[in-house]
Amino acid sequence: MLNRRRARRAPAHFRCIMARLSTSALPEDAKAFGERARPLGAWATLRRLFGYLWPKDQPGKRIRVALAMASLILAKIITVLVPFAYKYAVDALSGLPNATAWQFAAVPVFLVIAYGVGRVLMVAFAQLRDWFFAEVGQGAVRALADQAFRHLHALSLRYHLQRRTGALARIVERGTKGIEVILRFSLFNSIPTAIELALVLAIIFGRFGALYSLVVAVTIAAYVLFTWSVTEWRTQVRRAMNAADNEASGHAIDSLLNYETVKYFTNEEHEAKRHDAAMAKYEKLAITTSKSLALLNTGQAAIFTAGLTVVMVLAAMDVQAGRLTVGDFVMINAMLIQLGQPLNFLGSVYREIRQGLTDLENLFLLLDMPPEITDAPDARELVVKNGEVRFENVRFGYDADREILHGVSFTVPAGKKLAIVGPSGAGKSTISRLLFRFYEPNEGRILIDGQDIRAVTQRSLRRHLGMVPQDTVLFNDTIGYNIRYGRLDATDEEMMEAAKMAQIHDFVMSLPKGYDTLVGERGLKLSGGEKQRVAIARTILKNPPILVLDEATSALDTMTERQIQAALDKVSENRTTLVIAHRLSTVVDADEIIVLEGGRVSERGTHAELLARGGTYADMWRRQQEADEARRRLVEAERRLAEAEGEAPPEEGGERPAEPTPAE
Repeated sequence: MLNRRRARRAPAHFRCIMARLSTSALPEDAKAFGERARPLGAWATLRRLFGYLWPKDQPGKRIRVALAMASLILAKIITVLVPFAYKYAVDALSGLPNATAWQFAAVPVFLVIAYGVGRVLMVAFAQLRDWFFAEVGQGAVRALADQAFRHLHALSLRYHLQRRTGALARIVERGTKGIEVILRFSLFNSIPTAIELALVLAIIFGRFGALYSLVVAVTIAAYVLFTWSVTEWRTQVRRAMNAADNEASGHAIDSLLNYETVKYFTNEEHEAKRHDAAMAKYEKLAITTSKSLALLNTGQAAIFTAGLTVVMVLAAMDVQAGRLTVGDFVMINAMLIQLGQPLNFLGSVYREIRQGLTDLENLFLLLDMPPEITDAPDARELVVKNGEVRFENVRFGYDADREILHGVSFTVPAGKKLAIVGPSGAGKSTISRLLFRFYEPNEGRILIDGQDIRAVTQRSLRRHLGMVPQDTVLFNDTIGYNIRYGRLDATDEEMMEAAKMAQIHDFVMSLPKGYDTLVGERGLKLSGGEKQRVAIARTILKNPPILVLDEATSALDTMTERQIQAALDKVSENRTTLVIAHRLSTVVDADEIIVLEGGRVSERGTHAELLARGGTYADMWRRQQEADEARRRLVEAERRLAEAEGEAPPEEGGERPAEPTPAE
């Protein structure tokens, strides 16, 4: 309730204050982007916000804004006129010689009706303003939040890999809330208070003389100057508080997202110390903010009280001299006290407006961040008739001074399977990212059925591609939702058929809630193999003409791998398939295998041809066969030992079943 009262009593902001705001430096939140974006400034931010509040294509909202502003102005006019009721009432009660009988008779009625009606109308018009503007303000918040969400999805993979998700979320959250802050404290309070201040000064000048208006003007100027200077200092502290808050939030989210890693290495104390160090900075700055607020309030009270005292002394002297009435004395006191209420919150309002502008400016800077990958102006829809994929002399590097792929060329004929193998860091997964156009090649072309993927829309390109990644991350939703994500309009029967082909249907049906079972944050309630099979089912449901399998069976045990591989082989029939594999046993049936070494194609051919050549592929095959044989012998030894001790023999592979949680 106190915050609402403060919002309604917010003071005016003068052009000099806004000029100072417009030259403010880029806040720490914006620096988190790692970009040297130029600050927009307060006026530019307000003009941009105005476009959301005064939409050209929505005349209904424009009418609401006009009615809200009219209600706002009427409320302030009534506020200024209320003290006149006190003046006439006091003059009548004082028994002035020139008072009429009607004035004496009307005193009780005047007091009750004039004051009561004035107070009711003040509140009524203020609430009417909110009623008219509610749809406009919330519509602006929704439109900006939607634009920010869509823009974040449009930004490149490179951008998201370089940013903290927690910091980005806070910037969007603060930016959208900044709209409400600016509307509440600036548009609905500062401007009306400025109108009230102008009316009060005009009334005082006309009724009491230049000396009174000069004292009031000097008092207000000193009040604003003091509040401005102290709040400037407090704003710097507030920025540092935001930076510390972002740091603590980023560390906390990053640590919780890597919960298992923290546990693996018993670094809970290290994570707690990092978080506490950030919170210690926040604590120190928060204490400074509280102390500076006490200084601000004391200074404001001293300045306003001094000015009020001078005015009242002048008024008292004029009453004694007969130049003013007692009613005039009461009226000027009521006007100044009434004006002092919003001025009392000048510092907090100025700070909130500035912080709201800063937060909104940060969000606009984020929206101004150009996507690295965009559709060409004349981009057309990708048309896939056969599904041939071709890389022509593709060169690429994540950094300009470190090239990953050095002129890679290969062709995956329509309906055929091509496998890419090689050591870690050779650039295998980079090829899949380039195919999905998460990055652009530095040189060369990528073609699908002869169409350069840079000449087609990204949406149509990815609609025809299916991906089963090595590291599967699931939504914190049900198993059914995660499978159906491959095709949102799929029926339950189609979803279950895809799950059966991915060898996960029986497991899901064994759970108490079946397909309604929640998988947890990033799918952590499922084992690695179960998550992988959900990803495979999702891709099967999508039914794309071109498949990309990036270590699709890496998290599966040997028995399940064989079952999944059989399903993938069936799904891959008559589809163009690009397989990125580490385990060579999964690609022996590929129509062609290429070996990547150091970003170059060192060998290519079928499995038999590469073995006969005796090169890198043959060495990799031999080492994996030896490792598989050693693993087989170990399992056999464990089985014999278990039989000798009368225990159940261990199962081949190591995939654990997902145990139902209490929530399930």
